[in-house]
Amino acid sequence: MTTTTPEAQLSQLSELIAAQMGLHFPRERWPDLERGIRSAAREFDLKDAESCLEWLISSPLTRKQVEILASHLTVGETYFFRERKSLEILEGHVLPELIRARRGNEKRLRIWSAGCCTGEEPYSIAILLTKLIPDWKDWKITILGTDLNPRFLQTASEGIYPKWSFRETPEWVREKYFTVTKDGRWAVIPSIKKMVTIHYLNLADRAFPSLLTNTNAMDVVFCRNVLMYFTPEAAKKVIQNLFCSLMDGGWLVVSPTETSQALFAQFVTVNFPGVTLYKKDAQRLPAEEVSPHELGDEPRAAWPPSADVCVELDWGIRSPAQPFPETLPSDAEEGNQGGPRPTSYGEALTLYERSRYEETVEKLVVWLSQNCDDAKAMLLLARVYANQGKLAEALEWCEKTIAADKMNAGYHYLRATILQEQGSLAEARASLKRTLYLDPKFVLAHFALANLAQREERFKESDKYFENALSLLSAYRQEDILPESEGMTAGRFMEIVTVQRNQGVRAEK
Repeated sequence: MTTTTPEAQLSQLSELIAAQMGLHFPRERWPDLERGIRSAAREFDLKDAESCLEWLISSPLTRKQVEILASHLTVGETYFFRERKSLEILEGHVLPELIRARRGNEKRLRIWSAGCCTGEEPYSIAILLTKLIPDWKDWKITILGTDLNPRFLQTASEGIYPKWSFRETPEWVREKYFTVTKDGRWAVIPSIKKMVTIHYLNLADRAFPSLLTNTNAMDVVFCRNVLMYFTPEAAKKVIQNLFCSLMDGGWLVVSPTETSQALFAQFVTVNFPGVTLYKKDAQRLPAEEVSPHELGDEPRAAWPPSADVCVELDWGIRSPAQPFPETLPSDAEEGNQGGPRPTSYGEALTLYERSRYEETVEKLVVWLSQNCDDAKAMLLLARVYANQGKLAEALEWCEKTIAADKMNAGYHYLRATILQEQGSLAEARASLKRTLYLDPKFVLAHFALANLAQREERFKESDKYFENALSLLSAYRQEDILPESEGMTAGRFMEIVTVQRNQGVRAEK
């Protein structure tokens, strides 16, 4: 009988962590891994690191194990207005361009802090926006902060910080945007706190971009001091998914230590003094380096992502895979020798699955001119527009879909999702309740209502809906795909629901 060596156990655990969390622990970092396991062993109520290692590798990691490991293996080293140079470029160049472009249009901005840690970054962004937009309360501003560490998320949700979080932060920030608590800490003022939404998201998952996780059609994505902890393969996948999450003309901000011409080849590299940013521009060649003045003043608002970067896997999530060909099969290849093929819904769906949204729209418009009652084609068109950030058009086609089939709960749920993204919360809530009237077991509608109630600090109501969602999820197998979830498995969605519910429970206390 052979005994597994500690080195072999560390190797096996590092592979498990890489697969499920994306965190990179090569051999030279095994001492760090071992220290994290030793610390986690106490929380798992195990006597030492050796027994903890043996237990963890005995079966696939559970949600609870992943959460606890994340809290011991990830570093919460951040503070307000960290990496000031990047924020100065954002304040002086990137955001003013976006604000000018949107001021005469829909007054809408979407920014995502991916790997937000304890929340200092998304709150810094919110403060920056209030400085740049005097009438910011009239705008539809989304600032999303996500992380996989539930303890970090709890701190971010509470928005209360020690003095250490303000090191290297201008004094006016603390004086104007924070209040002193009884225990001598500093709480974000309510107006700033309400601008930020905090959610659980594991970047190693393929759950973005997605309407469900609110990670679609972003104008700016911050992913600073995150990619350095990922395996090279995981980092490539995350970057490609972030590319798909951005509007065309959108910006990716990474740490100066994470810049790489090879890793960010699908972006245009934009060099500012002392700072390198990455811009999504579908009309320029990948890996092209330009100076800021070459890009012009107005970023484009449409989003046709590169076909060789974003595709939709068979479970419906926007995610990178092997490049698809730039053209669909020819008539001869399809066995059709009778001239040009007529447009079909299937052809449009194929284009949609390859993230070729502009072409999808063209095909669907032609198809619907000939098949005006095709609800599934109208629904697909609504989804395309929503993924492009064209919410007015998305809502219009969603309404047409509902008119064609008023009893379909999924159509009302999509309408609610679009309305919520537009900021029409009362209408979104009514549409979600209509969804549950038609299908009381619609898990995502319970979850959405829970989040709305939690956002408005109606914690008893939110807890009721969270409990309903968890009860319904218990009837599924872990690997089952939830209806209308864009490919989310029941097991993964249960993790998200649990984390969000726990944040509300702690906030109520």
